[in-house]
Amino acid sequence: QVRLMESGGGLVQTGGSLKLSCAVSGDGFSISAMGWYRHAAWKHREFLASITNDGETVYADSVKGRFTISRDNAKSSVYLEMNNLKPEDSASYYCNASGGRQLEDGWYEHTYWGQGTRVTVSS
Repeated sequence: QVRLMESGGGLVQTGGSLKLSCAVSGDGFSISAMGWYRHAAWKHREFLASITNDGETVYADSVKGRFTISRDNAKSSVYLEMNNLKPEDSASYYCNASGGRQLEDGWYEHTYWGQGTRVTVSS
């Protein structure tokens, strides 16, 4: 069983900062990339950032320059440092881990998701 657990959400004022963490637990799953998404009420889920095992990063334009994704492979963890937060950043934030597992009949890929952590930015 692979599980992802986010933490670090909360209430912050406009212009403030938060750092989200996501830890992956479970055996037998080889992670290739991890990422962060968010989902605000009445909006589509939005990609924010991703990072590969080699440290290559991709950012959405909406957060580029304000958010930084990082990863600790030894801890199977991914982080999202968020600066200069705005009310429109308020949402539930989710991490995911993409990778695969070797089974008897072959290699299977999957993406796991965490339960989310709530971020609220007050104006």
